[in-house]
Amino acid sequence: MTLTSSGTTPASTASMVAQAAQVDTSGQAVSQRVFAFGKDAQGKNVTEGNKDMKAVLGGKGANLAEMASIGLPVPPGFTISCQTCMEYYHNGNQFPDGALQEIQKYRLDLEQRMGKRIGDSQDPLLVSVRSGAPFSMPGMMDTVLNLGLNDQSILGLIKQTDNPRFAWDSYRRFIQMFSKVVMDVDGDLFENAITAKKLAKGVKGDNELNADDLEGLVAEFKAIFTANVNASAYPELVEKDSGAVQFPQDPDIQLNLAIRAVFGSWMNDRAQLYRRQNKISDDLGTAVNVQSMVFGNKGDTSATGVAFTRNPASGENEFYGDYLVNAQGEDVVAGIRNTSPISELKDVAGLQDAGRELEVVFKTLENHYRDMCDIEFTIEQGKLWMLQTRVGKRTAAAALHIAINMVEEGLISKEEAVLRVDPAQLDQLLHPQFNKDANYDIVAKGLNASPGAAVGEAVFSAADAVAVAEAGRKCVLVRWETNPDDLAGMVAAEGILTSHGGKTSHAAVIARGMGTPCVCGAEALKINAEAKQAVIAGAGAGGAGSSGGSAGADAGGTGNGDAGGAGTDAGAGGAGASADIIIREGDIISIDGTTGIVVLGAVELVMPELSGDLDTILAWADEFRTLGVRANADNPEDAQLSRDFGAAGIGLCRTEHMFLGERKGIIQSFILSDDPTVREQALADLLKVQTDDFYGMFKAMDGLPVVVRLLDPPLHEFLDDPRALEVEITKLELTGASADDIAAKRRLLSRIDSMAEMNPMLGLRGVRLAILNPELAAMQVRAIAAATARLQKEGLKPDPEIMIPLVSVVSELAALRSECEAVVAAVAAEEGVALNIPIGTMIELPRAAVTADEIAKHANFFSFGTNDLTQTTFGFSRDDVESKFIPRYLERKLIPCNPFETVDEGVAKLVDMACKLGRSVNQDISLGVCGEHGGDPDSVKRFHQIGLDYVSCSPYRVPLARLAAGQAALAEKFLVSDNR
Repeated sequence: MTLTSSGTTPASTASMVAQAAQVDTSGQAVSQRVFAFGKDAQGKNVTEGNKDMKAVLGGKGANLAEMASIGLPVPPGFTISCQTCMEYYHNGNQFPDGALQEIQKYRLDLEQRMGKRIGDSQDPLLVSVRSGAPFSMPGMMDTVLNLGLNDQSILGLIKQTDNPRFAWDSYRRFIQMFSKVVMDVDGDLFENAITAKKLAKGVKGDNELNADDLEGLVAEFKAIFTANVNASAYPELVEKDSGAVQFPQDPDIQLNLAIRAVFGSWMNDRAQLYRRQNKISDDLGTAVNVQSMVFGNKGDTSATGVAFTRNPASGENEFYGDYLVNAQGEDVVAGIRNTSPISELKDVAGLQDAGRELEVVFKTLENHYRDMCDIEFTIEQGKLWMLQTRVGKRTAAAALHIAINMVEEGLISKEEAVLRVDPAQLDQLLHPQFNKDANYDIVAKGLNASPGAAVGEAVFSAADAVAVAEAGRKCVLVRWETNPDDLAGMVAAEGILTSHGGKTSHAAVIARGMGTPCVCGAEALKINAEAKQAVIAGAGAGGAGSSGGSAGADAGGTGNGDAGGAGTDAGAGGAGASADIIIREGDIISIDGTTGIVVLGAVELVMPELSGDLDTILAWADEFRTLGVRANADNPEDAQLSRDFGAAGIGLCRTEHMFLGERKGIIQSFILSDDPTVREQALADLLKVQTDDFYGMFKAMDGLPVVVRLLDPPLHEFLDDPRALEVEITKLELTGASADDIAAKRRLLSRIDSMAEMNPMLGLRGVRLAILNPELAAMQVRAIAAATARLQKEGLKPDPEIMIPLVSVVSELAALRSECEAVVAAVAAEEGVALNIPIGTMIELPRAAVTADEIAKHANFFSFGTNDLTQTTFGFSRDDVESKFIPRYLERKLIPCNPFETVDEGVAKLVDMACKLGRSVNQDISLGVCGEHGGDPDSVKRFHQIGLDYVSCSPYRVPLARLAAGQAALAEKFLVSDNR
């Protein structure tokens, strides 16, 4: 049984890389580089692939083959394999031997099947050339449409269609796209020419230009091509007589260059960034799909669109998407024209039959794939054609809703439902939302494209978004519409706002995939990117505007938010005439991707409550998982939050976090004073507050374990900055302060400097600190024991565990354990209660891992501190390397992922070794992880394989860890495919 999952794990990528070794579903080696799909001239299906061959055919090619095989109307074509792409890349960007001959063979076969030839002057065959990686990478790579048009075939297209305007529009589109995508000519040059033509004609839309206008644009576009293509780089395009570069007329050259461009786009910057973001291997390559063209721009009985079989934002069982009449597919996703909702298609004259057929196709595909599908289609003069399908990307809320509904509908099992939800995607459900009690003025409304709310400075370019984020400030990226080159800025921004484009535009699709709040198609915004500002005409309203607008937003909180528009308008008009609003770079704005509203200024954000569908999926995951999930929490509030999120205890309470704020002065007096009386008073004060701390923690987690780590960091971290103290002394000297005051400050500086260490991470901290300052550890243990005794007397069931950090030799643990047990026994005798408090250690040094069998004899539990274990295993200082050279290591593929985010395999092997050694001498030992890796879904799955008892992570990542642990258990029983 094969289950599908939208998860993104290195394991699944590794599986895909293995499949990519050209192995088909029968296990036979695949020597074939090109595969046909669709029907022949007699209507017989000659498809050579299927949906299970994504590693070879890419997602697009595999699903085209599948649709053709189940009888859906697919324009015929052929797919060049992903492996050919990697051969091309590793061959110095040259085709491997025999590849061009095989491509030519399939091209001739396609011409025979279609009864037309590419470039023919009487009845030309036109093709699209599209990328198609094994994992969906929307907008990251390149596409060329209408290939095969030239100065001769344009005449045949006019003759064939009796539609000169359509033919010249197709030719100008081809030149424009080919120039930008294949030859890297600046796309603005063509857009400027179109704009100039429209201004000269006095029209607003491209569709208002006639055939003569478009023929003129073709000539202009050719001239732009000639002026901007390097002759030395493309000698095959140089005309012998003039010596100038000319737009290629030979279809073979056109096709060759287009395939090269698609292969080359696999390694472009935006594609590599996207793969790093989504943990997709660079070794997979992209397929190239060459497919006969069908046209959605042949008049009012033609259309093109992108749709989903269910709502990808909410998960509701409704057809969802956009279409455009008399347009090509790129127009829909580019946001050039505002689209119509797919639900209206079956009611449009001339398109209604295709619209009804499309709804049947939706059901066919969803039942076949047993999942929500993303679909691209074209209607050519009333005839429906399917151009693509794939398992659709969706928000976390939609993923949960769809999975549960499909279980209820009998399409999938509970196990499949759990495997369908990407744990990392649950972060979307933990994103802030507008406080429902906040008052704010809505200045614009768009489409609710990706849920969650964001507040930040308005920026108008991707580069500015990156710069603002690097400066430590939050921003919202405001664009007319995003394109793939904006990806770095989209990643950096808190939210995305566009004035054009629908819910299937580039901005919407990418934002949903990243979990970034996004509002699209806010037409009221007139954006001037060069001036770095946006104008909203007549949006400045009086005080009455707020309440009306707010009510509208509330009404528009579901569905497409149309009801909110009335409220916005009512609010905007509440005070009579209003002035324009100008949003300038740096102005604070707020967006709500759930309702589609835009607010000038900062709106208070709140965190959502977890309930409903998430609770259902997590409960199902809990049924299957064997790995426990605890939380890292340092105060009663976080402890309660952890419990609310389903944590089965506290896996790490970092007591040093309890010594901050007002208490910092207490610990400072202990550290800096030589007076025993002062130090004893400091310990007494700390004992009181620590006992109260632990009382609150244990009470919040009543009946559940709480692992308390004794003081870990070097003591000088609690002291003032010596450099700041130097500045203070200098100021005292310059202002004539008393000699005694200056001398006291100098003594303090000397004491602080004496405690400084060259490498504090490896210095006097952890168990070493407790051995040199046993009174500190004794105070903490007494506080733990006293709080436990107090709660027991109140009838509760506190369950603390004492963790001794940074042990490297067994004698350290043995000595400190003995001292801790003595304190616990003393408190038990004083309070008249029985105290049974387990004592264990944190394994965070390689020596501790390899001698775990010795250490386990004196430990009730091991808790692996994988943050420090990673640092000490690699010899990396996390604070230094993450910003300085980890990015470069990732870029050069020296390491597969950031080892501080996803556990490194070498570190995992140390954990595995320590677990086996520990259990070999202590079968009852409890084993957990408390580093940040405990909340990383990929790491959780690795820890499950090792056989740990639990992982511990930050409270907000507990739901992710619960789901990942359930998936890890199911992965042992089911074959899981990755539908990224």
